[in-house]
Amino acid sequence: MSSSQGRWSDRDAGRVVRPYALTRGRTRPQGAAFDLMATVAATGRAPSDARRLTPEHREIIKLCRAPVPVADVAADLGVPLGVVRVLLGDLRDEGVITVIDTPSTGQVREGVLRDVLNGLRAL
Repeated sequence: MSSSQGRWSDRDAGRVVRPYALTRGRTRPQGAAFDLMATVAATGRAPSDARRLTPEHREIIKLCRAPVPVADVAADLGVPLGVVRVLLGDLRDEGVITVIDTPSTGQVREGVLRDVLNGLRAL
């Protein structure tokens, strides 16, 4: 690898960037944490300083034009969930995205567990 470009990319994998580089070393978002199944949506508000947004921030804003679960954002971006939570926190702090209230996860889980139990009993 004689060029500096060779150190930062892999022919098969593309550009290689460590997750901590995307979050500037942060491991948690400021404020409340994002639940895996929380639904987020873009507010339509522009960020105060668009120059500070990374390409990942911009992609999240595009993905959140329609309400989308945090897990889907992570899957669509192809980055670890912890990184997505930090980036979502940045956008929430800017007022660019919001978390949409959903039914209590306890109620949902109880119903799902009851259905699974009934299905197992039927076997």
